[in-house]
Amino acid sequence: MPTVEVKRDDLFESLGENFNTKPGVPSEEADDKFNLLCFQFGIELDDVTSEKAMQEKETGEAAANASDDIIYKIDIPANRYDLLCLEGISRSLRIFLGKEKAPIFRSVAPANGVHHQVIVKPETAKIRPIVVAAILRDFTFDAKNYKSFIKLQEKLHQNICRQRSIVSIGTHDLDTVEGPFTYEALAPTDIQFAPLNKTEVMDGPGVFSWIEKEKVELSKYLDLIRKSPVWPVIYDTKRRVLSLPPIINSNHSKITLDTKNVLIEITATDLTKAEIVLNMMISMFAEYCKDGHTVEQVEIVYPDGKKSLTPNLSVREVDVDVEYIKKSVGIPEVAADQVATLLDKMSLTSQLSNDQKSVKVTVPITRSDILHPCDIMEDVAIAYGYNNIKVTLPSVNTEGAQVPLNKLTDQLRREVAFSGFTEVLTFSLCSRDETFKFLNRVDDGSAVGIANPATAEFQVGRTSLLVGILKIIHNNRQQALPLNLFEISDILLKSEESDVGAKNQRNLCAVHVAQTSRFDVLHGLLDSVMNNMGATWKKDSDASHKKTYRLAPSEDTSFFPGQRADVLYEGKKIGVVGVLHPNVLSAYRIAYPVSALEINLEAFL
Repeated sequence: MPTVEVKRDDLFESLGENFNTKPGVPSEEADDKFNLLCFQFGIELDDVTSEKAMQEKETGEAAANASDDIIYKIDIPANRYDLLCLEGISRSLRIFLGKEKAPIFRSVAPANGVHHQVIVKPETAKIRPIVVAAILRDFTFDAKNYKSFIKLQEKLHQNICRQRSIVSIGTHDLDTVEGPFTYEALAPTDIQFAPLNKTEVMDGPGVFSWIEKEKVELSKYLDLIRKSPVWPVIYDTKRRVLSLPPIINSNHSKITLDTKNVLIEITATDLTKAEIVLNMMISMFAEYCKDGHTVEQVEIVYPDGKKSLTPNLSVREVDVDVEYIKKSVGIPEVAADQVATLLDKMSLTSQLSNDQKSVKVTVPITRSDILHPCDIMEDVAIAYGYNNIKVTLPSVNTEGAQVPLNKLTDQLRREVAFSGFTEVLTFSLCSRDETFKFLNRVDDGSAVGIANPATAEFQVGRTSLLVGILKIIHNNRQQALPLNLFEISDILLKSEESDVGAKNQRNLCAVHVAQTSRFDVLHGLLDSVMNNMGATWKKDSDASHKKTYRLAPSEDTSFFPGQRADVLYEGKKIGVVGVLHPNVLSAYRIAYPVSALEINLEAFL
């Protein structure tokens, strides 16, 4: 959950509530009252601190100019981008308290009747193809909203923008540049400009060098475009650079307290997220325009000639069954018209149908988190108050029971441990080489791959429990022999029958490590497990012999030829037992013979 830091007194002033305290004076009573309001609304007052206290906590000492102003650190739900700044929090709480209605955002026509344009060049498709923009006219900046304006950009970059990898925000003083603007992608050395807070003009690589030396906080974004042959750049009609997204803006068009007209440009790889971010920026700060809650749209001209006006200020309408809401929340006594009133408290304008069986909810541009009727139902629950919902007993009796597979494996763990084996727990992800090459097996595509693995060690889901146990043996070579280890856990396999294309399978794997191979130890464990499962040995076991098992010649290349066998239960293969192949031991750098058993436990259910 993101945490938003706001000055208490600024927030109270914006709310129109002082909670019986004076500006600058600490008050536990005020903190408790605001904390209760946060709880009722679905956010959380995480901490009450100050700039000086935060610096002392982080560095051990506070700067001389550190402020003693009381700061509230508020935890916000991850999908509520409209609550990432003081303006959004205070507005939503005012609406929740019934002090005002949700605002309606509208576009205003340009003074000359002609929209500013951003012309997109075809080359941008190679790196960052999407751009949207808007203009806030007759804007009034002061020290408070300027700081909030910058902080909101930072919070959006950290959250929905995914550290600028998906979306990046550029803000400019419109009066310092001239349209139409062009969004281009050029070779790094062809881009020349003075970056933000720097007067020296330099090319793209020069900007990167300067950032790495003096603007370390921005250096984490450089790899987003560093290796690309072309870099995105936005020019005005006089070929003055506005920004080098997603890295840095130009010093020429920087925002100051004297800025009156603000151009906001958003570049992205995802149109939906770009539109959400633009809507958040304008909806949070349009109230500071002369004509409150207004925005001037910008025309985007695409390489194929198509045009569109951004931002898109149209609202969505969702029809929700009133009985669904009341039944889901547990408030059967609430009248239909009260449901509509509760939604108004959550910035969702609503209207009952003539028969009062459904409610038409108007979702504003600020509520991108509303995706399904269940989201609207949740807002009704918040507005009604969870503590106000009556506690009732369920209308039917139910009895809980352990999942049969879990019950079986819990009992089996105890029996295997009684046989002298030590249980281990290993990672469910491993590298592709560990899954196939190290086990002396051919990669048959059965492993479920990870799209964006954090490291090479976590590329696929394990298809055998042997991988993890062998890694444990390798990392415990100093331990005295023999080692008897086992694991009962899930492996992951591709499956066309599953709606997600993969399935879990509960396996038992056990190994014995000693100075000589002891196939008999694992054979004995197998017999013990089968006996506990109620299975009996039959040399000619087949499907007609229920609960019987036998061994058959195996071709599993992980095991040594002549010392390996498939385990058949009711005529079907459920696993393998034998002495591991020297190639496997070499891959895991194990110097002693290892006997192993691995079987599928789901066959016994």
